[in-house]
Amino acid sequence: MQNENIVNVIRDLSLQAGARIMEIYGQDDFEVRTKSDDSPVTKADEAADKLIFAGLTAAFPDIPIVTEEQSDSHSVVADRFFIVDPLDGTKEFVHRRGDFTVNIALIEDGVPVLGVVFAPDKGRLFYTDKNGKSVEEMQDGSVKPIRVSTPDMAALTVVASKSHRDQATDDYIAKYNVENFRAAGSSLKFCLVATGEADLYPRLGRTMEWDTAAGHAVLRGAGGDVVRFDTHEPLTYGKPIYENPFFIAYAPGIQLEKG
Repeated sequence: MQNENIVNVIRDLSLQAGARIMEIYGQDDFEVRTKSDDSPVTKADEAADKLIFAGLTAAFPDIPIVTEEQSDSHSVVADRFFIVDPLDGTKEFVHRRGDFTVNIALIEDGVPVLGVVFAPDKGRLFYTDKNGKSVEEMQDGSVKPIRVSTPDMAALTVVASKSHRDQATDDYIAKYNVENFRAAGSSLKFCLVATGEADLYPRLGRTMEWDTAAGHAVLRGAGGDVVRFDTHEPLTYGKPIYENPFFIAYAPGIQLEKG
């Protein structure tokens, strides 16, 4: 019963946060500041974070929360916790490219078991149900199960970052027989693999756990997986300072190449 309640709450909070983000997105101008790690932040990030944090705290006071926008939460150590990126893809938001998302996940023993990814400008909402199976909720309110592709190793579709693609990524992608390439921002890349719109998403760059946890949960619930780039072992959560190694998100059936 609690899983069902968690799913309902995080879904609703993602929609509320998305609506607040879109209010700010529709303004002619908004301030963009630079954080200590040189990443951008806007009042949309902060407004969404405040809304989500308050909602989770009220609904589940006993579950700790780690959120990108609150540095004091980055010292949380727990076996079970929420992890939140209230606006993933702030660069996409600032440049008005649309590929930004709201991300909320529940971590248990290092595994993202429940999660929601909402892309408010795209009108796409992905989440896990109470059993951890993934669905996409359509704009008419209908809900459909989603499932990863059955990959054709001779004709793969690869998705990679719009903002962070580099030569190392291109060199790794070149190891595969790629028929189609898709560029996407934020955690939407995980969701494109989860729906079978792409087969493979390699990330050879710095990410934090709040960037990946919700998308990872959605992909996991659709039958996909995320592994470390170096060892092909599972990507886990609750690591020191919440920093990820390079990773590969993919549909099982792909024979992964070594880096």
